[in-house]
Amino acid sequence: MNTKKKLGIWLDHSSASYFDASSPSEGWSTQSKFTHEVKEEAIHKGENHMHTKQQQLQEAYYKEIGQEILKYDHVLLFGPTDAKSELYNYLQKDHHFKDIKFDIESSDKMTDNEKQALVRDHFSPQD
Repeated sequence: MNTKKKLGIWLDHSSASYFDASSPSEGWSTQSKFTHEVKEEAIHKGENHMHTKQQQLQEAYYKEIGQEILKYDHVLLFGPTDAKSELYNYLQKDHHFKDIKFDIESSDKMTDNEKQALVRDHFSPQD
């Protein structure tokens, strides 16, 4: 029997926290490169330049998250912003993600312990 690998990702537009369902207490994270400093630097070159820079860095951020997701069969995306839906829509355009099951849930800001518990509870009643 093949054990499915499950991952929970809490994310917003600036950071993502990963929690492997087999050991959610051992998480890791990714940060967006579109920081306040980058935004300030880009806006001095013009608003269009800032929006282009933001789009490029957001795509790179989603691509980095996608590389982690490829290692799993079932993924829970959760968080307080619409970044989870944006990421899901971005990944659906790539055939590499077609066999991965996604669940999307809204949540408030949470502590790491709350995130770990949500991932553990989300995947526990399933196979």
